Amino acid sequence: MSTEELREEQQFVSGLYARLDALREEAETAVRASLRQVGNGLQARLERDIMVAERSGLLAAFDAGENGLVFGRLAFRDGRDHHIGRIGIRASDTERTPLVIDWRAEVARPFYLATGHTPMGLRRRRHITTEGRAVTALHDEILDLSDTTRTGHESADADEVLLAALDSARTGRMHDIVQTIQAEQDRIIRAPHHGVLVVEGGPGTGKTVVALHRAAYLLYAHRELLAKRAVLIVGPNPAFLGYIGEVLPALGETGVLLATLGELFPGVTATGTDTPAAAEVKGRAEMADVLARALADRQQ
Repeated sequence: MSTEELREEQQFVSGLYARLDALREEAETAVRASLRQVGNGLQARLERDIMVAERSGLLAAFDAGENGLVFGRLAFRDGRDHHIGRIGIRASDTERTPLVIDWRAEVARPFYLATGHTPMGLRRRRHITTEGRAVTALHDEILDLSDTTRTGHESADADEVLLAALDSARTGRMHDIVQTIQAEQDRIIRAPHHGVLVVEGGPGTGKTVVALHRAAYLLYAHRELLAKRAVLIVGPNPAFLGYIGEVLPALGETGVLLATLGELFPGVTATGTDTPAAAEVKGRAEMADVLARALADRQQ
């Protein structure tokens, strides 16, 4: 196994975190400076609040990148080479080519979809495993069989990274799957934004975590539109919302509202419980179709 490859990736990751720290310091300084501005008049206060909100959102994204900032690398046949991570980071404010590409960007799709049969222009795909800011393992998948270059990190099992994620310790909270999104999940996450999208599946098949990643993707692809309308995640109870509550912040998205059905009417919190008969009616499969139609009618 090549230690040179590990050393190279560690050097890149260390430089990336140095850039992250600098960006975080810049954002924190801007927030502090904005909060010290008193200003006269409504316009001045509005501009200050907008600046604070924007910089605070940046800080949330930078905090999200602290763990698992970069987890992939794409080597294309045409010589392009991109690192894939939780958030996009540029070397400077004027640099157009990013150091690391946001997983939601279109150029990152081959990381999730490319296969030996359909390599999508890739020569090889690398999975980068980190603990904190240290690179601990590399797993390379050869997608261009004519490429004879070997790094010593070629993986005999293409699902090795996925299996390692499934075997990882459970914490009682749902985690993001940004490093191991499968092709079927990616198609749902990046589906066009044309209204209601219903995802069906049995218990434990990943519907909720895919829906949360879709929310993160839509906020990336349609941020201006959704920032005006807001995004609401509705859950059956507070325990469920607590279980999923860390997924979107881990993806850099903190401006999403979470609520139970009993909290949807402003200023009112429902405390009653359904009778067994009412619960049975609400639990019927056809109720999902009724809700989908109602949502579709509302958007028309």
